Amino acid sequence: MSPARALPDAHLPGRAAGLRAGAEDLGARASALLLSADHLAGLVQMGAHGRRRAGAGEAFWQYRPAQAGDTARMIDWRRSARADTPFVREREAEVAQSLLLWVDGSASMALHGKAARARLLALALALLALRAGEAAGIAGAPLRRGHAAGGDLALHLEAAAGEGAADDPPEFGAPAGFDLPANGRALAVSDFLGDPAPVDAFLARAAASGVRGVLLQVLDPAEEAFPFTGRMIFESPAATRRRETQEAAELAVAYRARLAERRAQLDRAARGAGWVFGTHHLGQPPAAALLWAQMALSAPRPEGRG
Repeated sequence: MSPARALPDAHLPGRAAGLRAGAEDLGARASALLLSADHLAGLVQMGAHGRRRAGAGEAFWQYRPAQAGDTARMIDWRRSARADTPFVREREAEVAQSLLLWVDGSASMALHGKAARARLLALALALLALRAGEAAGIAGAPLRRGHAAGGDLALHLEAAAGEGAADDPPEFGAPAGFDLPANGRALAVSDFLGDPAPVDAFLARAAASGVRGVLLQVLDPAEEAFPFTGRMIFESPAATRRRETQEAAELAVAYRARLAERRAQLDRAARGAGWVFGTHHLGQPPAAALLWAQMALSAPRPEGRG
């Protein structure tokens, strides 16, 4: 007897209804995410990316002396008038790049809506890349091109979020276990409050692949300011650790120092790999974080420092 026939027939309608309801819920969440990300992406424009060589493009690159085979239409007569040699105005070639996005789906990101903000920023950045003719993808899924790809990316993000909630996700997350687009770009969004060693290993792998990118830390305002006072009980995201204090305010200075130390460590690791590190908290407008990430990814590669 086949596995499908092993279930009593009476169970099949209920199971099919459950699957349909789940699919409809996923579709609704993905549509809402796509609508919000599309609105957010509309506030930012992504520029073209040059490859610093002559070719078909809009941006001026350099003048060069005219050569055999150049037509009269190619001569820049204004520039040539200042010299004895005719000059040709060359434009910089534009090339479509690949953008990979990783969004932390750990239990820590589920607190206070950090995961939802991370998905919104990641998808909005992907939409900007797709509109610029680039390929974009979520870690663990194929790169996609074209305006229609945004819906697929939204479905993937929401499906991954639903699976993480159902499968008891890890307490903290780190980018690992997926391929990086050689010489492409990447965005990793997390609170980065877990073990920094996997992040360091990811950055080393990215640098070896010629991938430059951005680490974007998303935090709740309370995780920034630590406004707690009086008797408090603190638990880790998965309740594996617990600490009770009679006066939480006494922990504030040490907490903020640890947070600043973690940020400095992430910034050093990012710069060493040619990446950029930044922080965004939920009390700030998402458009500001999106614009910052877009500019950081478009800027010339910074000099790496260990």
